[in-house]
Amino acid sequence: MPQRFSRFRPHPWHGLSTGARAPAVVEAYIEITPFDVVKYEVDKQSGYLRVDRPLRTSSTPPTLYGFIPRTYCGPRVSKLSPGATRGDGDPLDICVISERPITRNEIVLTARVVGGLRMLDAGEADDKIVAVLESDAIWSDARELTDLPPALVDRLRHYFETYKLTPAQHSPVAIEAVYGATHAWNVVSTAQADYAAEFPDNDE
Repeated sequence: MPQRFSRFRPHPWHGLSTGARAPAVVEAYIEITPFDVVKYEVDKQSGYLRVDRPLRTSSTPPTLYGFIPRTYCGPRVSKLSPGATRGDGDPLDICVISERPITRNEIVLTARVVGGLRMLDAGEADDKIVAVLESDAIWSDARELTDLPPALVDRLRHYFETYKLTPAQHSPVAIEAVYGATHAWNVVSTAQADYAAEFPDNDE
């Protein structure tokens, strides 16, 4: 039987799949590339990319940056971050490492989860999952965050610690911990559970 296609573009957050092999291997929707000096964010209503803000420092994202569809940072994700007052109410963010330059955003890819950053943004849980492009010739064998060069993890930390800096103000962001694959899988699964509770009518 031929595959049936929707007449309409699916919403990246609600209409795409997390992936059949989640939480270890997930689908990711990419909003920002390492070449972007403007922060783009998916518009919650339309599903199109919206300009959030120009970056105010010279720091640019060291990896592809987007989110995992059908995830939600709600009360369950918040409980995984000591000191968090709540989840940030957005899909779970993901940083994807690719050896070949990928210059386009609004793309979907398959990524292997290897770790993450426990981040608080003004007291809200805002974890950043770290993953590698599954089909990547260089990085696809990585299974743990320790398989990545420490300098790359340091760049990710620095980017998120500075990407909201404004002149004469302190950053509201704090990286509380760096964790490996097992905890990252737990964060992904918990964000899936938060999504199912927040959007119970949106079954896959």
